[in-house]
Amino acid sequence: MLVTARGDAQLSKHLGPRVEEQKILSTEILVAGGGPAGLAAAIAAAREGYSVTVADHAIPPIDKPCGEGIMPDGLAALENLGVHLARDYAGAFRGIRFLGDGRQVEAQFVEGQGLGIRRTSLHRLLMERAAEEGVSMRWGASVTLLGSQSAQVGNEAMRFRWLVCADGQNSRMRKAAGLDLVRVFGKRYGFRQHFRVRPWSDYVEVHWSDCGQLYITPTGQEELCVAFITSRPDTRFSQVLREFPQVEQRLRGCEAMTREQGSITSTARLRSVSRGRVALLGEASGSIDAVTGEGLSTAFRQARVLVDAIKQDDLALYEKTHRKIMRRPQAMSRLLLLMDRTPAVRRRVLHALSADPAVFSRLLQIHTGAVSPVKLGIAGALSFGWGFMTA
Repeated sequence: MLVTARGDAQLSKHLGPRVEEQKILSTEILVAGGGPAGLAAAIAAAREGYSVTVADHAIPPIDKPCGEGIMPDGLAALENLGVHLARDYAGAFRGIRFLGDGRQVEAQFVEGQGLGIRRTSLHRLLMERAAEEGVSMRWGASVTLLGSQSAQVGNEAMRFRWLVCADGQNSRMRKAAGLDLVRVFGKRYGFRQHFRVRPWSDYVEVHWSDCGQLYITPTGQEELCVAFITSRPDTRFSQVLREFPQVEQRLRGCEAMTREQGSITSTARLRSVSRGRVALLGEASGSIDAVTGEGLSTAFRQARVLVDAIKQDDLALYEKTHRKIMRRPQAMSRLLLLMDRTPAVRRRVLHALSADPAVFSRLLQIHTGAVSPVKLGIAGALSFGWGFMTA
């Protein structure tokens, strides 16, 4: 929808003396950031009948180094948005397997399977779904906040009723909206590369060592995503495989389908994720270390509850539910990062879990939201504690 700019003093200040001759775009919801989180929110809002515009300075497909696995709860959230991931461009996995210090323990999901999918393929599917819902997408267009309900989108001015900031963990929009009170800690470094090889397991494998964690995720019938997370900034992917001889042997001679890419992962917590008619989403609203594998699933769940709060004209509801959504992955992140920082703790945890795999199964169910944490039970907690102490 277009409206004239005549009489808008706030926008006139920013657009200059010829503002009377210009047109100002108008949208009910402006989403700044066109990654998976932003597109999920746009789809959810458009399905509720809102006019939605997504803007991002990048040009698709937008990529980001990550483990590329989506847990069952994340897939369920996508299904609710009408996004269906076909198996012909993804790799299915039925659970998680930990390997390290001579130990191995695995657990299956109790509700469906997870899927590994290239980040670029996921982005393309989300863009297609957004277009089907009538979302306006403006790529190569930066967003600059002008006022409480106006912004510069590329070379155009735009009014909005609601602003969703989904521009990542280093969000410019968060700061512009006065929501940059953030505590960042536990910065680590991630690397990712794809290899042409038939997956040797239908689990996501997490290999543990003193230098970090190596993730093996099937992303196709003949393709693997290999991702490594470490706290050592000088580590390079080519050096990593030497620390994991079993994986190195399996990948020896396999074609590298993509070049090595790196990114930074950290834990960030904010005092608030909304202000007025502005809401933060995804990593802009706080992040958890990639060790949990829950980044995408968490963002998709946030997108749904944010739109529900907008429908009720009450972002306080989003604040409350956002805290609940983040609580579980934050708790799991603390445990896994403790294992990363303290080899003795890691060895004891892996020993305790391998001694009683049922505890690991219940932990995975809690991690994916399939059951409440109380389901671990006294017996499970005592079993894990005894195994930990006697390791």
